[in-house]
Amino acid sequence: MSFDFINPESLGAPHGYSNGVLTDAGGRLLFIAGQVAWDQQQRIVADDLVRQFDQALANVITVVTEAGGKPEQIARLVIYVTDKGEYRVHMKEIGERYRARMGKHFPAMVLVEVAGLVEGRAQIEIEGIAVL
Repeated sequence: MSFDFINPESLGAPHGYSNGVLTDAGGRLLFIAGQVAWDQQQRIVADDLVRQFDQALANVITVVTEAGGKPEQIARLVIYVTDKGEYRVHMKEIGERYRARMGKHFPAMVLVEVAGLVEGRAQIEIEGIAVL
């Protein structure tokens, strides 16, 4: 199974994501439910957005590895935040945490600002799709 990252020149070079991910889907599709920054006891790990991002992404990767996959098999991520301004302020630190867990694998991604999340202290939730 392989991915072809589709980034048309006419859209400009994306930074930290790919515009499209093409796969033959010869593998199984894993749909990853929204993950917040919970620890094993389902407690939010911190009130800091960067730490919450890191934990939520780690939880996504945990689901992928439990299913027998690897982070580089993630084809799409949807990131929900309660404050896109704060996300933008911390983009450098968030990018560092992302690369520490995902390397230079940049699937198709979207960032959506929402009024709130089900878990009251959560500032971020990440869902995804992986091809295993």
